Amino acid sequence: DESANYGFERSDMYESKLAGSVEQYERHLFLCYKSHESWPTRVEESDADPLPKLLASALKARKNDINLKTRLTICEAGDNGKLSDGDVLIFPEMILYRGLIESEVDRFVEDVLVNEKVELSGKIEKLSGSYVYVCCHNNRDRRCGVCGPILIEKFKEEIGSKDLKKHVSVTACSHVGGHKYAGNVIIFSATPHGKIAGNWYGYVTPDDIQELLDKQIGQGEAVDRIWRGQMGANVKGVKEPNHTNETNLKSNEKQPKEIVTSSASKGGCCRGADGFSCCKDENVEKKPVKKGLLSWIGK
Repeated sequence: DESANYGFERSDMYESKLAGSVEQYERHLFLCYKSHESWPTRVEESDADPLPKLLASALKARKNDINLKTRLTICEAGDNGKLSDGDVLIFPEMILYRGLIESEVDRFVEDVLVNEKVELSGKIEKLSGSYVYVCCHNNRDRRCGVCGPILIEKFKEEIGSKDLKKHVSVTACSHVGGHKYAGNVIIFSATPHGKIAGNWYGYVTPDDIQELLDKQIGQGEAVDRIWRGQMGANVKGVKEPNHTNETNLKSNEKQPKEIVTSSASKGGCCRGADGFSCCKDENVEKKPVKKGLLSWIGK
């Protein structure tokens, strides 16, 4: 039985500590490339997949020249028609680089990541909204291959029922580390103060999806009991949250740090439909955070 062996009912669910299981890093690149069913075990090393391999190699070669510790993950372009293979999404800068091709990889790394030239142009666009990535890398580990697609289906169902399709994107991604924590989910969304945080979650089940949408995305607060860590924060010393239904943040120890980077702190604004905004302006007066998804999307 697949569910008993690899799914949410498997014996190793909830066996390992989650908090502090994310290696510290500061920037995350997602390269849109083919489908999760087609990715080989190590897609970034595959000769049959030159674009991911070239980008991974270039990042490794220039890592000492790149100011921010950068991760690369492969993702699907998705079925909404807005993204295509070769598009690169960059967090926390919230920018989209359109149509990367093999011959441009070195220039992309030099201009965008080393020199941080992110002026909006024909190639670079501003992203808005929240982005959810779910590991579905079946050829790497069957647990993510079983759990991931089920989670994506549930995310899409909840996003549709809450009328959030314009504001929340959910996409399959490749190995992110820690297959034993499947389902693995990474959510890039705004904090109450407008900065972009990348929160990692493990042991996610379909029953957790509504809470992740309402709390993590809607209110900018972490769901402690399944929280693994966060982009930009060194959480190796964080204590394991209690596995209970109580998920309110009660201590600074569990409070995710806000992301402040040389790129993200330069300002800029990404405004979506219905008044949703993740403007980054430190001069804006901090106002009380409204609760709930309707206030979050400006309704």
